[in-house]
Amino acid sequence: QLQLVESGGGLVQAGGSLRLSCAASGRTFSGYVMGWFRQAPGSEREFVAAISLSGARTYYADSVKDRFTISRDNVKNTVYLQMNSLKPEDTAVYYCGASAYNSIYSQEQAKYAYWGQGTQVAVSS
Repeated sequence: QLQLVESGGGLVQAGGSLRLSCAASGRTFSGYVMGWFRQAPGSEREFVAAISLSGARTYYADSVKDRFTISRDNVKNTVYLQMNSLKPEDTAVYYCGASAYNSIYSQEQAKYAYWGQGTQVAVSS
């Protein structure tokens, strides 16, 4: 089992920034592709960003490209999501997930075996 715990959510004004963290424990963190997904009220969960095992490759949804940055620290067993220039439409519960599949599948939720409990991000206009 891999346990994932997100933190760093909160309320921020439009244009502001937040950094989410997802701490992993229980198995070899560096053996998993890590991804961030989000779910807004009344909407399905959607892909936000993902990062390969070493961090060499990153993937982003078009809606967050150039505003969000995903990174990972395989020593601290943590993946981060730096969110800048936040917009009200970024309001959602953000989840991190771990996938044992190749990173080319990182946008597919079904490829993720482990999920955190989520952290709420609210952006006011």
